[in-house]
Amino acid sequence: MQFVKDGPEIPERLLQAHEDGHVVFFCGAGVSFPAGLPSFAKLVNQLYSDLGVDPNPVQKASLKAGQLDTAVGLLENEIAGGRQRVRSALCNILEPDLARPTAITTHEALLTLAKGRDGHTRLITTNFDRLFEEAIGRATLPERFRAPLLPVPKIRWNGLVYLHGLLTERPSPSDLERLVLSSGDFGLAYLTERWAARFVSELLRNFTVCFVGYSINDPVMRYMMDAHAADAALGEPPREVFAFGSHSKGKETERRQEWEAKKVTPILYREYRRHAFLHKTLRAWADTYRDGARGKERIVGDCAMQLPMASTREDNFVGRVLWALSDSTGLPAKHFAELEPTPSLKWLDPLNERQFRHADLPRFGVLPMGPVDDKLKFSLTHRPSPYDLAPWMALADHGMGSNRFDAVMRHLARWLTRHLGDPALLLWVVKHGGSWPKSSRSGLKTVSTTSRGSNATERT
Repeated sequence: MQFVKDGPEIPERLLQAHEDGHVVFFCGAGVSFPAGLPSFAKLVNQLYSDLGVDPNPVQKASLKAGQLDTAVGLLENEIAGGRQRVRSALCNILEPDLARPTAITTHEALLTLAKGRDGHTRLITTNFDRLFEEAIGRATLPERFRAPLLPVPKIRWNGLVYLHGLLTERPSPSDLERLVLSSGDFGLAYLTERWAARFVSELLRNFTVCFVGYSINDPVMRYMMDAHAADAALGEPPREVFAFGSHSKGKETERRQEWEAKKVTPILYREYRRHAFLHKTLRAWADTYRDGARGKERIVGDCAMQLPMASTREDNFVGRVLWALSDSTGLPAKHFAELEPTPSLKWLDPLNERQFRHADLPRFGVLPMGPVDDKLKFSLTHRPSPYDLAPWMALADHGMGSNRFDAVMRHLARWLTRHLGDPALLLWVVKHGGSWPKSSRSGLKTVSTTSRGSNATERT
């Protein structure tokens, strides 16, 4: 599902897991780019520059290899009072430009996405900056957790976690000491004392994690995936892990393979203006999520008037409409059925395309059984029924069959009846079985309407 033109395609299983309250966003330096803050790699290089240290061969090798936490540790050991001096310099580098119009809009979007339908906020960042604090403003957030004092990441957890620490407004030496920045800090957090590793392991067992704002070689990703691999080696059933990641022109396949080698499902987008497509996508997703069914109705209203053949990989508005129409409330489908003018009958092709798989069953109210059925394929107009609509099995019956519709299918049927004057609809019905559902079984009633200038009967 693509929220914005040229943006990343977000797997619908992630969208559904998010709707169900099972997703936790894990935020890195990239989410702070709109406020003028650097990536972790640029931050480390700037620390060397600001402290007047010309990297020696060993330090250069660490920087080149992307071993940024090691490079910080080497810098701290290089200069007198290195640990405090490095962390004091960090405060100056992480001073955001709040005058920028989009400085905290991504943080606001992530706070919206992080708030479940149960009212609990579950969000994690390894950033030290205070941009989430700026985005929260005077809004009420249950609690902030700063390393190493962390919650147990289970369903009752409610708050924002600063996993590697937070720069206070006036950081004291002890505040700076607690930041997880150098290789030594990472070693304590993930290997020796293991408080961060325990938190991450528990998190990956209980939630679907989506990384936002990290590069493929970020030290955080290395430590996180090591923890994930350790759990898998112990026989823990692994949950799917997602990550937004950028790629340059012609490098999409290569970048995808790199992420997948780390056992991460990548959500890729093209590099452009400091990850503009990522930030636009998060804001659009947050707007739609915040507005619930109304947000999906807006997608239908914006896109359904176009002919589906015009949809492209760069602007996959067909995917947006199908995702919106599958909303179990039926409200986006109702909006689709009542649009003026009536959406083209050519929408039948994508609606009838068997693009859904075993993993999509829960979004349609069907509890999947294991093992995964790799051969299962279904469409929005021809799909398994939830148990409350499914027919009973019997050795003998009256041959009535089952035509009971859920809210989505009922409104799609209403849309079809607005095309009763179109011979193409008759041909489609004949092609797909030649039988129209019996009103006595589907709870439909007839009303008079006009389609393409002809009097017709609509089933509502």
